[in-house]
Amino acid sequence: MNQPRHKKYRALIDYCSDLTAEPCAIVHPCNSSSLIGAVRAGELNLIVPILVGPRQRIEALAREADLDISQLQLIDTPHSHASAAKAAELVREGQARMLMKGSLHTNELLEVVVSRDGGLRTERRISHCFVMDVPVLDRVVIISDAAVNIFPTLAEKVDIVQNAIDLAHALGNREPLVAILSATESVNPKIQSTLDAAALCKMADRGQITGGLLDGPLALDNAVNLNAARIKEIDSPVAGRADILIAPDLEAGNMLAKSLSFMADADAAGIVVGARVPIILTSRADSLETRLASSAIAALVTRYRQLQLAKAVQGDSARG
Repeated sequence: MNQPRHKKYRALIDYCSDLTAEPCAIVHPCNSSSLIGAVRAGELNLIVPILVGPRQRIEALAREADLDISQLQLIDTPHSHASAAKAAELVREGQARMLMKGSLHTNELLEVVVSRDGGLRTERRISHCFVMDVPVLDRVVIISDAAVNIFPTLAEKVDIVQNAIDLAHALGNREPLVAILSATESVNPKIQSTLDAAALCKMADRGQITGGLLDGPLALDNAVNLNAARIKEIDSPVAGRADILIAPDLEAGNMLAKSLSFMADADAAGIVVGARVPIILTSRADSLETRLASSAIAALVTRYRQLQLAKAVQGDSARG
């Protein structure tokens, strides 16, 4: 039986509304959907919005949309690139713990994030995750990477997988089941994605990827459908139960996510991970509910990182 739309997202938003809201730099919110989403997320206590962009344009949009932004911090910048640079500066100075994409192009924001001078890089490669609310499934499903890494190498897929696992942990799943997708569940030397899947699973066995249970290659049907896995006699704790779907490349991941959205009535909250802070990456086509869910996910990631840092500090103190 189909579940009502947004059911999982609404539970997530309600839960996060009770957390302590953290400051989020809204990068160039110069269209109505991005400004409304940011303001509404602030009203629901998911974030504390810091608006970064041309003051006159933002104030005019707020008047048109009948939004009260008088109590929000608004940092005036002349154009979108300056907005991205200023938002990154706020993160480096500790004044913002999240970023939210406004109306600028994704590439323009991510170029600033990954810049070697003044960016927000870490030892990890950044990657994008869709957290999908699919009505026919009893759980949210994470799909990666569908927006950042075009043809990832095996080394890059290691970071993509680890980033997705860490995101699942932040969402409360302590041992997510990770399906490495391909067109077939058999290793085929002629299909590179099956070789990568086999290597990733062995790397997980050796502790090079931690925190999740991997299997692959798996075709999509036997990754998410138990009956399909049983028919093909796949003996795996992941098959049919996957929480995370790792696509072989951006094209496959993007088509998978959009197929679920437009043909299976699913919602797709987007977030970029692997940088110093989570980045809420929304699309012009996103509904308000999806924008709020993306904000809630970023809030959970921020809280999870703070808890991990506190544990590390306590561990260091105990050893000292």
